[in-house]
Parts: sequence; structure tokens; C-alpha cells
Amino acid sequence: MREQLDSIFRQTVLPSELVISDDASSDATLSIIADAVAALAATPGRDPLEVRVLTNSEALGLVPNFQVAVSACSGELIALCDQDDVWADDRIERAVAIFARDPELLLLHSDAHLIDSSGAKMGVTLFESLGITSAIVTRVHDGDAFDVLMRRNIVTGATTIFRRSLAKVAFPVPAGWLHDEWLALVAAAVGRVDLSEDRLVEYRQHGGNLVGARRLSLAQSFGRMVEPGSQRNARLLVRATSLAERLPAIPGVQGEKIVAVRQKLIHEEVRSRLSAHRLARVFPVVREFATGRYTKFGRGGSDAVRDILQPLPGPR
Repeated sequence: MREQLDSIFRQTVLPSELVISDDASSDATLSIIADAVAALAATPGRDPLEVRVLTNSEALGLVPNFQVAVSACSGELIALCDQDDVWADDRIERAVAIFARDPELLLLHSDAHLIDSSGAKMGVTLFESLGITSAIVTRVHDGDAFDVLMRRNIVTGATTIFRRSLAKVAFPVPAGWLHDEWLALVAAAVGRVDLSEDRLVEYRQHGGNLVGARRLSLAQSFGRMVEPGSQRNARLLVRATSLAERLPAIPGVQGEKIVAVRQKLIHEEVRSRLSAHRLARVFPVVREFATGRYTKFGRGGSDAVRDILQPLPGPR
């Protein structure tokens, strides 16, 4: 945590405030924060920075705790951060310039260096680990972020900065969604989402990550295709259901996007009803693939193959 705080305090443009929501921690979090803030105050020539620490009496969990912190922010732009990453010294300065040039931009995320628990670079970037190709980058730059995000999330909260107005329409985060992916999808539905190919964060990977990034080997990718799918399918259906319920009610969402979320729900409903017997799945999967929804809302043929191969529980 101290490295994260020090990197914020080194910014060429300091944030107007730092809001920290402590989720009922039992370690030295609060004392680390106090020491870091005291060190900043004692640094000659640094502008004052308002630091507010919110403490939850009971642990709320990842998403509710982020909502508490974001809701307490008063600045126009909000930068999310985890407790153990490191920002490039000019991260805020560069992001502010991008938002200033683009009044329609609601959310910006960036690439990052992946680092291990000791802070050493792992030789792979965040975008590489997520399979974000040059074609995806071009689509996002061209304004197609909504269609990209309807296939899969590519936005990592630790690299994300967004306008506070977005949180007002997006919160609360619905069932099945993480705060960063939900904010990104809502932003893409009502405005513009863009990405920076610059690596503005060192994103730490270790056993304690609640959400992390890693590049899968061929064997790991195949393993995912044949692992039991009941929990995954149930989770995808919950997400599609809450998306179809919430997004149409948000002001500014255009009709074609509402149609898309309803089609995505139909897609996940079809997948959730697949038989426990692999051979009985072949025709429904082929029929669903012919609609184009596997490609529009997922990874195309690989998801279709996964739906045929993965073990599913039989009726009880």
C-alpha cells in the first residue's frame, strides 16, 4: 500500500483529493496511510492534498466498498486504484489532458506493466495478457467500445479514470457485475469509452489479487473449455438478466443498444438450458451459432465448442 500511496503523492499533477475506504481491515492499513500522509505533509514544496479515510465497521466486500469510496469523491474525474499497484508519475497529468480534449469521453483505461509481488516486471503487459489485439484497440478508438464490451470485458479498474457524472447514472452496480466492467459498459452505452496504449500503471500480480490478469497457456485454455460449466453459465445468465433490466432504464441509452442487451439475454438463456448430455447439445449450439450471437456476444466458435465439451450436471 505504501508504494501505491507514494506513487500518487509523486504525481506531476496531484489529485484534488484522495478518498480511501478501509473495508474493516485488521492489519496495519490505517497506520500505513497515516505515515504516508505525514511524510507528504513534511515534503518541502508539495501542494496540500486533502486525504479522507472512510472506515467500514463491517466488511462490505469489493464492489460495495468501491461504491462507498467513489460516492464520497467530489472531483470531476475519479481515478480508481488498488492498494498495491504503482502509478507512472505523470498518469494524472496525461489523463486530464485526454479528457480535456474530448468532452464526450466518459471513461478512459490504459495498458499496464504486470509486476510480481516484489515489484519486478513480468515481461508481459496487461493488454497482452487480456488478448487485446490491435484490431480491438482500433475499434475502441473508432467508437465501438460498446460492441467490444458486449463480447467481453477488457477494462481493468486499476487503470481506469472516469467522470463523476458516470457514477451517478451507473450506481448501484447490479448483481453479477464488478464495478469497473459495469462502469465501462454504461459509459459505452451513453457516451464514449477510450483506451490509452501507454502503460501508466504497474499492476501487481500475486496470490492475494481479488481480480488479476495472466496469460493462459494452451493447456490452460483447453482446461477452461472442459471444466464444469454450470456455475459459469449461471453467472453469465445473472449478468445478462441484470444488464437487460438496468441498462434500458438509464437515460441516454439508444434503441439499438437496448435491442443488443435483450439479444444477449436470449443468448445466455439458450446456453443455460443446454442438456447435460453432450450429443444433445450439438443441434441447439449449432442453431444458436447460426444466429450470430456466439460471435456478437462472446468468443465465437471457441465458446460454441466449450458449450458442447464442458461437463454439465444432470437433472436431480
